[in-house]
Amino acid sequence: MVRAARTAPRGGWAHLVPLLVVVTLLAAPTGADGSGPGGATPADAASGLLVVWCAVRLARARVRPLTRLAAAVLGLPVVGICAAAVASHDPVAGLPGVVRHLQVFVLVPAAVVLTLRDRRDLVTVARALVGLALVQGAIGVVQYATGTGASYMGEDVRAVGTFGASDVMGMATVVSYGIVAAVGLALGAPRGRSRAAALVCAALLVVPLVLSFSRGAWIATVLACGAQLALTGVRRVLAAALVAGALGVVLVGGLGVGSAMVQERVASITQVTAAPDRSVTDRYTLWAAAAGMWRERPLTGVGLKGFPHYRDGHASLALSSGSDTAGAGAGFRRQPLLSPHNMYLLILGEQGLLGLLTVAGGWLALLVCACRRLPAARRTGRHLDCALVATGLLGWQLVDFLYADIGGPSTVLTAVVLGVAAWWALAGPDAPRGDARA
Repeated sequence: MVRAARTAPRGGWAHLVPLLVVVTLLAAPTGADGSGPGGATPADAASGLLVVWCAVRLARARVRPLTRLAAAVLGLPVVGICAAAVASHDPVAGLPGVVRHLQVFVLVPAAVVLTLRDRRDLVTVARALVGLALVQGAIGVVQYATGTGASYMGEDVRAVGTFGASDVMGMATVVSYGIVAAVGLALGAPRGRSRAAALVCAALLVVPLVLSFSRGAWIATVLACGAQLALTGVRRVLAAALVAGALGVVLVGGLGVGSAMVQERVASITQVTAAPDRSVTDRYTLWAAAAGMWRERPLTGVGLKGFPHYRDGHASLALSSGSDTAGAGAGFRRQPLLSPHNMYLLILGEQGLLGLLTVAGGWLALLVCACRRLPAARRTGRHLDCALVATGLLGWQLVDFLYADIGGPSTVLTAVVLGVAAWWALAGPDAPRGDARA
């Protein structure tokens, strides 16, 4: 096995600056369509600089920074992505998809693994995620209170932060990451101000998450935080359930935080067969279309960026022409439905079984490796905050991918989260297979 060469003791925070810049830039407002020229955002540009910076460091150090296991798991998606690109109906049109997938699932996660060095680094990044969530969440609450958010049920009350009406999942994703990170830091830290501050942040972030009206984010956050609590003991699960119930009564019942709309949104979660709303009907129709593409080309799929091209040939007449977006500084716009809103089915349809096994298989490998390290962290108490933060974030993402896929300005943060999880699973402190420090 190839082990990484160990570097001299760290001397400060300078090596984290490129990574923290990526996170910080996600607080910057985007254009009316949710991105800048060519669909790129400042955070995307910063992620590219992070990758280049890591490559330069590796070239200068002339070392092998990753173990064989880490290199295999992080590099596995390349196989499926490249195979789908070659088999695409239009390889040239699929090139942007290749770049995007490599950025999100390979290059940026690997750069994060190479940037993080120890527990303090991961805690710093987790706190940055919480800080970003607080900023975006505060903007979202103001949008709801002042009626300047995205349109929802005829009112401009949907909290979307700086991501705009074209990326209504952006703020929900960021806030969810912040909640999961804060809960992990609180559960893994000893009693004191740090734990109290993390719990307060998690509680505050519940409000903008509710006001995002994002059912998928709600479900993923509840499951991820529930898993974090379960890993630390049954008593904490019961206590947290009581606190969450009381908080829900105060927010919705007492203060009336979006009560009618929230109740309608919660009720719609169960309406999947009996009188589902239009968004649910469209989602199931798009899922069926993705499955049809896979059946047509089971091994490599229809190619990256191929879903919009093949959608109408596999979708039923139940599919609407698009979704309406408005508010948050943008006018009315008919948003085309260009993806199935399920990352696993998107991979299956565009990359086939090969893509599902290599891309999603890499995520499963990360989850298994991360969970294998949990018992030791729980038994000794060392690095428990790292374990809970990384595993919780990865679990949230894998659940959310059942209801969402990549796209929009917040996508680069998904790459950072995958990198944080990969560092803990493959290269974190006391990793049995060596670390990944350059």
